[in-house]
Amino acid sequence: MKYIIIGLGNFGASLAQKLTEEGNEVIGIDRNMTKVDANKEKVSHTICMDSTDEFTVAGLPLKETDIVLVAIGEDQGANIMTTAILKNFGVKRLISRAINPLHEKVLQAIGVDEIVHPEEETAERWAKKLCLHNVVDSFELNDDYSIIEAKVPVDYVGKTVREVGFRKEFNLLVLTIIKKVEVKSNLGKTKIETQIQGVASADNILEPNDILALYGSNKDLQTFLKKKM
Repeated sequence: MKYIIIGLGNFGASLAQKLTEEGNEVIGIDRNMTKVDANKEKVSHTICMDSTDEFTVAGLPLKETDIVLVAIGEDQGANIMTTAILKNFGVKRLISRAINPLHEKVLQAIGVDEIVHPEEETAERWAKKLCLHNVVDSFELNDDYSIIEAKVPVDYVGKTVREVGFRKEFNLLVLTIIKKVEVKSNLGKTKIETQIQGVASADNILEPNDILALYGSNKDLQTFLKKKM
């Protein structure tokens, strides 16, 4: 896949490097030449430029890029301006870093697809979310094994855990199933709540919008997710 990471601070640089290591094509951008030079051997491509300049941003291969992530953390104004410019260009998937709650509200108003909180989420975690399709979240136990939350592939909707054969076919363990459930409040209003179903049973039927908590080797997890897109 092709990524553009804008802002090569600790989080942005680490994410750009990890995505590059996974075999993706990554363009890392920062207006600080020192940061650009520090990453030029570790990231596919690095560019020194001002991302708040609309004319300059227009020269980037935005249409060919799968995901653009604004990782600028020191300058809130530059973050918002860059995000707004990219939103106007209609990039395929736009992710931006939130510095504080008010900043997050501004990004939501702009219409950002996803928001990053680097203080709470690591670059390793985001690299896995971006590289593995259908992954909602992930937790890396060590270099080889992880627990991930993944959407149920369309082909498996209506089947039981046993019928899919997670263990036999993919060498994966279904820890639990997370469901979106409609709940009525005391005022009679309906809201959607996330409910964890407990330890998964072989007879559990998979439904649309279910999220599976899967444990296994990173290799087996990648094989499962790539085959069942």
